[in-house]
Amino acid sequence: MKLIGLIILLSTACSNTLLFAQNYAVGHTTLNLSDAGRSNRSIPVEVYYPASTAGDNVPVAGGRKYPCIAFGHGFLMTWDAYKNVWNALVPQGFIIAFPKTEGTAAPSHLEFGKDLSFVLSAMDLQGKNASSLFYNKVDTMNCVMGHSMGGGAAFLGASQTSKIKCIATLAAAETSPKATAAAAGLTFPSLLIAGSNDCVTPPSGHQIPMFDSLKSSCKTYVAIAGGSHCQMSEDNLLCNLGESTCFPKPTISRATQHQAISRFLIPWLRFHLLNDCRSGQTFDSLAVKDAAVSVRKNCVLCPTNGLSEVARFSVTLFPVPATTELYLTLHPEIQQVSCILYNSAGQKKGAWSQLKVFNATVKLHLQTGLSKGLYFLNVESDGEQKNVPVLIE
Repeated sequence: MKLIGLIILLSTACSNTLLFAQNYAVGHTTLNLSDAGRSNRSIPVEVYYPASTAGDNVPVAGGRKYPCIAFGHGFLMTWDAYKNVWNALVPQGFIIAFPKTEGTAAPSHLEFGKDLSFVLSAMDLQGKNASSLFYNKVDTMNCVMGHSMGGGAAFLGASQTSKIKCIATLAAAETSPKATAAAAGLTFPSLLIAGSNDCVTPPSGHQIPMFDSLKSSCKTYVAIAGGSHCQMSEDNLLCNLGESTCFPKPTISRATQHQAISRFLIPWLRFHLLNDCRSGQTFDSLAVKDAAVSVRKNCVLCPTNGLSEVARFSVTLFPVPATTELYLTLHPEIQQVSCILYNSAGQKKGAWSQLKVFNATVKLHLQTGLSKGLYFLNVESDGEQKNVPVLIE
């Protein structure tokens, strides 16, 4: 009976994907695209997408279309340095495509930007191709993103077309031609995330001029206190070598910086690409209350006339799948939670009582030896409960 009750609660909670995140598994495939408009330029792309089961070339999860994000890598970095990005965003219902071009010591920033723009158009065509894995699975909403060089290139790519809906960057670097100049022609929603201790692309010379240059009526700049340039991604040797030669050093851990990125990036994307007003309210509240960041913004994403309990008690989990640790992102007004983890047979596999919420985040240590598969996490606060699916590997 307990299992039946859990399934009923889970079905109710997941009936509207706009209430809180549906935790999809992560699928992966490789596409070899060609841009006929640039002499059949070859653009290999690694694509991560929402799936019912994790794996390579598995079917895209059914039932809806998904917004697509094109993400540009940093200088001399590769797509696999951004596992933290796809593990945070794909479970939320976003497709992320990583072009693997311009990885040399002498990259063309402009061509890389054009690649990002082209990938979004190509993914739209994939969604209309009956022979494609993505047939009828690609939404018209999209976003261009990137880290460091890829962030600057995202501005260049966005300036090439009117079809891009928004831009979000991580420690964006100035480029040639200038990303700052390209930003001056952009009017769509923009989110720039920076690290206050970034000594590779210091905000004062890179992200802040880009932000100031933007003509967007809805733009936000988020500086993570103590955050660094290379901690925007996974641990990467070449990035670390560059960062080792400059100061200041980061004063927070990579995990803490990743949590801060997810806290802001997820609700911002859910608002702009999924039309999720409640996520917009969460973002606006975090912008005011989150002590781990400093924020500049010129808009309110979703006017708040008193958050409903459902909106206040939205729950986001990452990483997906989880292994030894699980992070919960909650509304900033929630001060403490209690959690119980059940397996698919309704057996209790973990319990945490009266955990204090810090910066809207709670960390759970999972017991060792848990079998791989689907679990259910019951989260309770002030008499309100949510049951959220959890994938464990």
